[in-house]
Amino acid sequence: MEKEVKPFEVKLEDFYSKILSSIGKISDIEIAELLKKNHVTIAVAESMTGGLVSSRLTSIPGSSDYFIGGVISYHNRIKIQELQIPPAVIAKEGAVSKKTALLMAEGIRRKFKTDIGLAVTGCAGPDPCPPAPVGLVYVSLVGSSTSECKELNLQGTRNEIREKTTQAALGLMWCYLGGGTTDDE
Repeated sequence: MEKEVKPFEVKLEDFYSKILSSIGKISDIEIAELLKKNHVTIAVAESMTGGLVSSRLTSIPGSSDYFIGGVISYHNRIKIQELQIPPAVIAKEGAVSKKTALLMAEGIRRKFKTDIGLAVTGCAGPDPCPPAPVGLVYVSLVGSSTSECKELNLQGTRNEIREKTTQAALGLMWCYLGGGTTDDE
């Protein structure tokens, strides 16, 4: 029943040119259409966005066809209990790290038995989250045979960083599903 879209790797320069340049341009309807077209299911693990990614994914009628659920793992205890992230990883790498982001995506995918696990973790401010500075964000996506994580250094207010992170996470998924592969881009 599970369908893998294709091998997936987004080079950092492509991520910035395709995804971040699309911030505010990729609509929720386009994302919903790609999820439906590819017949995939998704679950989301969010930390600093506090549910914004899930809200965007469920804003379109019929989203229950692809959106299975999510966990807002704002506190490290939830990352450990609900997403099965080893406490040693958080102690060594930090809650805001590539390793934690990938484990969050893997954990939510496994917990909800979906085709895609999407995760975000970061520091939106206004104060830093030592050792992470304000604006350091990781967005990650895990499929059955692929994983991708991008580090972002965003600027802006707390809400602007959270919104940009949400769009970047949706953009990473959009690219994974083939949304950024037309010849005119």
